[in-house]
Amino acid sequence: MVSEQRKHIDVVMSVAERGSGIPEAMRHDPLIRESWLRCVHEHRLDPTRMQEAVILPSGRLREHQEQMDEFLQIARQGLEALYQQVAGLGYVVLLTDGKGVTVDFIGDLRLDCSLRRAGLYLGADWSEVHAGTCGVGTSISTGQALTVHLDDHFDATHIPLTCTTSPIYDSHGRLIAVLDISALSSPKAKDSQALALQLVKLFARQIEDAAFLHRHRRHWILRLAGAPQFLQVNPTFLLALDASGTVAGHNRAAQAGLSPADGGALLGRPVSELLEFAFKDVGKFFSGHSAQPRAVLRAGGNELLFMTVMPPPVPSAGRELRETVLPAPLAALSGGDPALDAQLARAARLADSPISLLVTGETGCGKEYFAKAVHASSERRKRPFIAVNCAAIPDTLIESELFGYLPGSFSGALQKGRRGLILEADGGTLFLDEIGDMPLALQARLLRVLSEREVHPVGAARPVPVNIRVIAATHAPLEALVKQGRFRDDLYYRLNGAQFLLPPLRERRDVAAMVRRMLGGREITPAALEALCSGRWPGNLRELRNALDYAASMAGERPIGIDDLPQPAAAGAGLAAADDRELQQQLRLHRWNVSQVARSLGVARMTIYRRMKRAGIVAPQDA
Repeated sequence: MVSEQRKHIDVVMSVAERGSGIPEAMRHDPLIRESWLRCVHEHRLDPTRMQEAVILPSGRLREHQEQMDEFLQIARQGLEALYQQVAGLGYVVLLTDGKGVTVDFIGDLRLDCSLRRAGLYLGADWSEVHAGTCGVGTSISTGQALTVHLDDHFDATHIPLTCTTSPIYDSHGRLIAVLDISALSSPKAKDSQALALQLVKLFARQIEDAAFLHRHRRHWILRLAGAPQFLQVNPTFLLALDASGTVAGHNRAAQAGLSPADGGALLGRPVSELLEFAFKDVGKFFSGHSAQPRAVLRAGGNELLFMTVMPPPVPSAGRELRETVLPAPLAALSGGDPALDAQLARAARLADSPISLLVTGETGCGKEYFAKAVHASSERRKRPFIAVNCAAIPDTLIESELFGYLPGSFSGALQKGRRGLILEADGGTLFLDEIGDMPLALQARLLRVLSEREVHPVGAARPVPVNIRVIAATHAPLEALVKQGRFRDDLYYRLNGAQFLLPPLRERRDVAAMVRRMLGGREITPAALEALCSGRWPGNLRELRNALDYAASMAGERPIGIDDLPQPAAAGAGLAAADDRELQQQLRLHRWNVSQVARSLGVARMTIYRRMKRAGIVAPQDA
């Protein structure tokens, strides 16, 4: 233990045990002092401990992420914009849930080991009860934006860090997330983080308001401010009203600035209790009704506010039904596999989102089919879907293929020039397959396209505006490429607006359904179908498609039998027998306790029962 950490522990113990020996800086920061006392007396934390960062395993992290999946998609753009402001200063950006678990992260992955060790990483638990006084945990405990700087931290392990945070509230006033910018090192003076605090508060509010507008898109939205100039782009207060004029949601500023005389909650109150405004007159305040915003008084006072109103969309017939049913192009990708179905449901919710998607998975698992299905399920479906295999285009041609060029731009250029694949996708979707193979120099140009929404053809004097939705795919681990310096971290974060991991065919539970769908009504014997379902399929759907085409040709007019399958697929019957022997061994090992076997193999109990029935395995107690 270094002397600085030993000294810090002594100070914490002195404050916690006697309430004395408080450093001069802390006397002016009661939030930190109260947090230290809370750590000792409420959370029962030991000041002498030196605890490593708590990083949740991937399974538990996914549980936290899935509970706020829709919010994460909304917040992602705010995180990217904030990171662009602070990345050059050595900061990382974290978003935690309301329990303090980091559910999103943007940082320099080349510092991966240092960031993970410090807990500035995806899956880190920064709740005060586990980490002590820290930016996230103390923000959750107090509900305030704050900076926990260097030796403000309770745990001596964290004293090199500076963490600046702001809570994020939902439209019912509940704290649901914390936005954090942190650095591994910092100037000693705490006021060096003053600008960081203002930035994180600003972006937290922007994320809050974006989530508010999304959640209440079916309500009447009232925008209010003390001056009309920024009413449309930056209103002070947001209120959501239901069809009866009752408050259904509000932003944080509204709870503080529009609270009624009795000081109670805004939710469920008629708007007339908050403003001198009758809901029947709402039409006079529509955004496009007049050139100037209209004024309204706060109820029971003389404070003047300016207000515009955004009405809810007009309901269309069957809209609710369409929203609950998976679009046909996405539904066609699954025959009932639960893991894939969950990914398809997420994709349906994001089909019309502007964020970029990153699709990962083994070769042949259907990444391009998935991208095409997302495009076909979106409002862009009538515009082009342009697929680019970044690994198949030579390095010398990829720039001109993607960005296009003007006539005479270089030796060998076409006389009429080339429009370029990015402009060909204008209005539609650009699918970048094997994005990890794109040369570094072109990654910078692609990043500009995504951030500026414009493309600069080779030889052109001016950029050309372009409206595209980008879906990228790779079987390579992009994070590893970033750490190796072979892929730009800023492009990685821009592409990874939402990530989809497609399961390999060997892990899917719908192989039989997919086989029948691919055969299109062609008959197949039970033995052949069983062999196909038991195969390992290293080439995934592509290999299965080839095997079925081969088998159909070999069978001719008769039903496809096991002898018609190519040798690797036919061997699946032997693999199934080996699997059955392994299952029997597991059952004996666990004394025929099916629940324990299922847990050890990581499958559902019904899967074990089905395999036992198929193999004719009977438990001794049932014999």
